[in-house]
Amino acid sequence: MSTVLIEIRRAKTRDAAAVAECHDEAWRTAYQGIIPGTELEKLIVRRGPAWWESAIRKGSRVALLQFEDKIAGYANYGRNRARSLYYDGEIYELYLRPEFQGLGFGRRLFTAARRDLAHSALKSLIVWALSENDNAVEFYRALGGKAVARSSEKFGTRVLDKVAFGWQS
Repeated sequence: MSTVLIEIRRAKTRDAAAVAECHDEAWRTAYQGIIPGTELEKLIVRRGPAWWESAIRKGSRVALLQFEDKIAGYANYGRNRARSLYYDGEIYELYLRPEFQGLGFGRRLFTAARRDLAHSALKSLIVWALSENDNAVEFYRALGGKAVARSSEKFGTRVLDKVAFGWQS
C-alpha cells in the first residue's frame, strides 16, 4: 500500500517555474473561448517564471497545493484591493491544473487561504470571477459566497462582466 502526500504550503522562489506552468495550464482551460486568444496568450506569457519568482520574493502570499511532487494548484491572496467594497481580504487567484479539478482540492486550497487571511485579521473575504466562467461561479457559490458586486474588464476589444463573491467572518 502506498501513501500519497498532499500538502498546502507557502510558495518559495524555487517554486516559480512550477507555479508558472500550473498557471499556464489552468488559465488555458478556464478561459479558452472566454478571453480572446491573443489576449489570453499575452496574459499567460506575462506571468512566466520570472514574474512569479519576483512576486514570491517580494512577499506575495501564494499558497501551493502540492500532490506528491507536482504543484496541482495555487492561490494568490492578500488585502482587498477594491476600497469601495467593505471586505478585509481578497483571494486574487485560485487555480488548479485541469486533472485536479472536481476532487475537493479547490475547496481545501480556498479554506487554507481563508484561514491564513483570518490569522492576519483579514476575516471577511471577496473573490472576483468572470461571469462567463461557469465553473468558477458555481465553485464560489457552492462555498457559500454571495454575489455582492459586479464590474467589467476589457480584454482586447471584448468587455467581460465579472462578479464579486463575498464571505463575512
